[in-house]
Amino acid sequence: MIAGWKTLLSMGGCLAVGLASLGASADAAEQVTLTYGFFSMTVPIADLEKLATTGETTGELDQLLEMSNQEPEDLQATLNQPVELKPTVLDMALNSPPGEWMLDRISETIQPSSGEGGRLALRAALIGASANDDQLTLLELMQVYPSPEIVVQGDRILEAYGYLNQVLEPFQDLAEVLDSVPW
Repeated sequence: MIAGWKTLLSMGGCLAVGLASLGASADAAEQVTLTYGFFSMTVPIADLEKLATTGETTGELDQLLEMSNQEPEDLQATLNQPVELKPTVLDMALNSPPGEWMLDRISETIQPSSGEGGRLALRAALIGASANDDQLTLLELMQVYPSPEIVVQGDRILEAYGYLNQVLEPFQDLAEVLDSVPW
């Protein structure tokens, strides 16, 4: 019965954070400042959505990718690369010491433009992005990020995705085992 309560509490916490992030959608990111080394440019989320769905870039985004020697196809693939996870597993993972470590590392790469509250904003965005379909993409994360403007270090984003997978993989394995146990 203790395991049942833990699951219920975890689901409740996940639901609360997910609802908070949905409630914050009015304040969701509208602009992203993408940085690649010394180059930095602010682009609307709509431009990244267009790149993710059509592969086409706009003038500002095209300039930034050209100056940073990045291919649009690479950014498109990164924006659309899914990380499979259930929100309850994500909540459990983020509330563990490895999860806190991961949030700290990734919030150095994706953060509010103010630089304040990055860990909490990232936690809400991760859970909010995975809430609908048990997976998240970088684009979904940016779309629900609870800040009107965020800063993303493009040259470190793949490293950040690596941290995410490194921490979440054992929790996904545990969730699969728990799902297979008849309670």
